[in-house]
This record gives sequence, structure tokens and C-alpha cells, in this order.
Amino acid sequence: MLTIDPSKLSKGELPHPPKFERVEDERLHRKQRLAAAFRLFARYGFDEGIAGHITARDPELHDHFWVNPFGLYFGHIRVSDLVLVNHKGEVVEGDKPVNAAAFAIHSQIHKARPDVVAAAHAHSLYGKTWSTLGRLLDPLTQDACAFYEDHAVFEDYTGVVLDLEESQRIAASLGQNKAVILRNHGLLTVGRSVDETAWWFITMDRLCQSQLMAEAAGKPVLINPDTASLTYRQVGSHFMGWFSFQSLYDMIVRQQPDLLD
Repeated sequence: MLTIDPSKLSKGELPHPPKFERVEDERLHRKQRLAAAFRLFARYGFDEGIAGHITARDPELHDHFWVNPFGLYFGHIRVSDLVLVNHKGEVVEGDKPVNAAAFAIHSQIHKARPDVVAAAHAHSLYGKTWSTLGRLLDPLTQDACAFYEDHAVFEDYTGVVLDLEESQRIAASLGQNKAVILRNHGLLTVGRSVDETAWWFITMDRLCQSQLMAEAAGKPVLINPDTASLTYRQVGSHFMGWFSFQSLYDMIVRQQPDLLD
């Protein structure tokens, strides 16, 4: 994979995250990316019944976030289905219920991390399987280095997260990282855009699969710390997370344009 330093590129060689003059345009953009992320999660098999949620902070009301309605299949979610929730957990736009665990977890992450625009959590197969080990991912591959020294483990599973105190402890475990492995539960990723957040979740679940397969086959060889740190700077940036999502967004919109309704 070609790694690119966007600061060294001449203008126009690669797309960059858009900037908006009107908050209405930015809100619509985030909601379109959010709906697309749910469709992609369904495509990758991250749906598990009613479990899972992705949130996007509203660009104007910073203590409000958009989220999926409780019980609606990821693969059917459209822009118009998304629900706006305030800091009290009250639905202020939309007519569908919200998963209480979604509010509990995401509200505290958004509160603790003002830099975070989006957060994603789902009960994906390989993520939840890896989470039972209570371990960080190792730098086994170039892709895995995107998380090198940039993810954590939350080691205190106590059931479905409904208590804000536990949610605060999850946020504390996440710290300034891009992801946290919730032991016996699954993965959670964050980012400065919906795009970045969704991509980190997609690739992290596949990294869990990769390490599970490698360890089943033998004793994997780790990338040395200096090289892992260098590779992290090449593939683990906010830009690379955002950029990696763009082709997936184009694909899912072309195949399922109704998500924009």
C-alpha cells in the first residue's frame, strides 16, 4: 500500500475533508456519512440483532448527537431515519426510540472528548471474539500499525452499559486514543469525522480476524517498535482514516442510493 504524507502533496492531487460555510450543509454531510456507515456495517456483517450504534455530533448543537433508531436494521437506515438526541438523552428530532446503551456510552465519550465528531460500537464477530482475550492488538502487519500505541482495553465488563458511571470509566479508558477494546463485549472507535471513525472500526475488526488467524497458525513475528511507530505515522493519521473511507462511501451510495433519502 502506498503511504502518503498529505502535507507534501500539491493542491488537487488527493481529496481532502470538505469545509462548509453553512452549518446546514455540514449537518447534512455528517448525516449522509452516518447513514452510509450503517449500510457498510451491515454489508460487513457487523449487525447483531438490535445491538450496535454509531453517533455523529451535531455541528451546531455540540452537546447533541445523531444516532440510529433502536431496532432498525443497519442495512435499511436512511438519512431521514436518524434521530437527534440531547445531553439528557431526550429525542429532539425524530419519532423513533434510542438505545439506552447508545446514549449512555456515546454521551460520555462525546462529553470527555470535544475533538471527537463520531463514535462507533458494534458487536462484530471478530471484534467481540478478540475482546474475550482482554489484550491489545499487536503490530503484526502494516495495517495493524494504525493502532500502535493508539488503542486501549476496558477491562471491567458488568453487563449491558446503562449506568453513566460505567460509561465515564469507558471514556477514561479510551483516553486520547482512537479505539478501545471493551473486554467480553466488542470494539469502539472514535474520530474527527464519521468517515474516519467508520473506517477505523472496519479495519480494526479485520485486524482482530487477522491476529486470531495468525495465532491459530503459529507464533506471529511482531514489527519492531521503531518501525511500528514510523508506520503508525504513515497510516494512522486522521487524514488516512478519512481518506480510506471515501471509496467505500462512493461504492455504497452507488449501490444503495436510497440511503440518502
